[in-house]
Amino acid sequence: MTDHAGSAEDPSAEVLAAGAAASALLAAPLRLHLMWALSHGESDVTRLADRVGGALPAVSQHLAKLKLAGLVRSRREGRQQVYRVAAPDVVTLVHAMVGTAGADRHRAPVPGRRPRG
Repeated sequence: MTDHAGSAEDPSAEVLAAGAAASALLAAPLRLHLMWALSHGESDVTRLADRVGGALPAVSQHLAKLKLAGLVRSRREGRQQVYRVAAPDVVTLVHAMVGTAGADRHRAPVPGRRPRG
């Protein structure tokens, strides 16, 4: 991810589309969980599937989508693929998303939203 915060120029339509696509990928709880796990260190598919509670083929497919989007990278280690987060900015984003969602649950309710419980 490139930092556009200090830029006087707006990002191109292509950059905005790529950012929106990456955000859409992270909207799936399993993929967000995979990114969270990888933000704490690289891992192979089997360990990731165990950690997130997903079936191995499904986890493998999700990782392939994340890799295609440039959010994760992989390397071969023997017969296994080992995955890692592609860039520090992605780790920051994942931690912000999870942190915001898990922050103080005692906040005032959001207008128009029914309280859980």
